[in-house]
Amino acid sequence: MGQPKAPTPVKLVMSLITGCEPLFSEVLSDLRSVYGDTDFESSWMVFDFTDYYAAEMGKNLKRRVLSFRRLIAPDALPSVNLETNRIEQKYTDHGKRKINIDPGYVSAHQLILATTKAYTHRPYLREGIYADVTLIFRKGSFCDLEWTYPDYRQPEMVEMFNGIRRFYLSQLHERVP
Repeated sequence: MGQPKAPTPVKLVMSLITGCEPLFSEVLSDLRSVYGDTDFESSWMVFDFTDYYAAEMGKNLKRRVLSFRRLIAPDALPSVNLETNRIEQKYTDHGKRKINIDPGYVSAHQLILATTKAYTHRPYLREGIYADVTLIFRKGSFCDLEWTYPDYRQPEMVEMFNGIRRFYLSQLHERVP
């Protein structure tokens, strides 16, 4: 019989999408005040895979991906998502968000994103938050799944998360006594 044990800490990551680049530094400051220093910040990437956010945030959206130095427990993800929702709310204008923050984590085995939307491949966590298994690690690289968002399938995104995973694994190695 298997014995329950504490899960391995995971690497907190976030994708920020906005049409207002100057807002990024304010939001980053808010995020750092809660989650500590970042150890990776991508360059700006054009976000044109969907018009899902256009009515709310306009067109010409861009994305940056962050990872945070401090590792978290995987079961902290719902709390993180609720906090990032509060930060998004802080930057609304007439009820419309100016920034979207999608938190998740990288583990040795997958990239998990938090979502409030239920679906067949999204197990419920708690407090209205589900886990979206977005990428899985197999044969030396993250791989997409049939439901992976098109932007997360892009080779540049996959390689970026492979790099974040490598750094994460080195952090875990450093933690071993």
